Formats: sequence, structure tokens, C-alpha cells
Amino acid sequence: MRALIQRVSGASVTVANVERGRIERGLLILLGVKSGDTEADARWLAEKCVHLRIFENEAGKFHYSLLDIKGEALVVSQFTLYGDCRRGRRPGFSEAARPEQANPLYQYFVQQVENLGIPTATGVFAAHMAVSLVNDGPVTLMIDTEER
Repeated sequence: MRALIQRVSGASVTVANVERGRIERGLLILLGVKSGDTEADARWLAEKCVHLRIFENEAGKFHYSLLDIKGEALVVSQFTLYGDCRRGRRPGFSEAARPEQANPLYQYFVQQVENLGIPTATGVFAAHMAVSLVNDGPVTLMIDTEER
């Protein structure tokens, strides 16, 4: 499982010209699920995202977590995080989980973030979405459960 996280001062997601989720200060989490991922991966990744200290203190150092700042999360499913661009000109997505496996794990991840006390908004699984954000910093990090 992969999470591309962006520290934001605001973010939203729209589907068919209807806003489906909006947050103020917090994290935009683009979540990719790989074939073979488990609920244990989702729990670990949710904990990591929520507790990662990437918000600055008065000295400008990364010191505070999403919990510490009482921030919000916007979680958007994104199978393209498992796009393989090594060959040819069209990415392959054979490592990405099939929707029937990915959607329950995506929902489980969202629930884990909420269970940790984070107000959470979402996109719509497998929909064409327009995501808007103001990246604060900019700060963007990739977390992969295979690298823990």
C-alpha cells in the first residue's frame, strides 16, 4: 500500500461538478492499494500518516503531527500510484489491486484514520475526480508499506 501525502492549507475533491470532500489545514492522502495488501498494512499506514511529524513549530522545524495540530485528512483512492512506466510509453497497472480488493481496504484505511481522531473527507472510489489543493511548503512524501 502506498500513500502520497501532501501537507495542505486546504484541499477538495469534486466528482461530476459536485464537491464530495473538503478540508482545511491537514493532509491530502492519495492512497494506492497493491494486490496482496492487508488490513494490517492499512492500519500501519494510517498510524504512520496520522503520527508523522511534518508540521512546523515556531522554529520552523518539523515537530507536530496531524493529531498535534488538530488537522484534517482528505483521502483519495489512486491506483495510478502503482503505475509501472519502465517499458514503453503507456504505464502498466498490473501491481494495483483489483477494485473488489482495493475498495474495502481503502474504506478500512479511512476508518482507521477516523478512529485515530482525525476528521476525514474522501473522494469517490473509482470515480473520475478533480482534486484541488494548496500544498503547504510544499511538503510531499511517499510512504510505502513494503519499505517499513
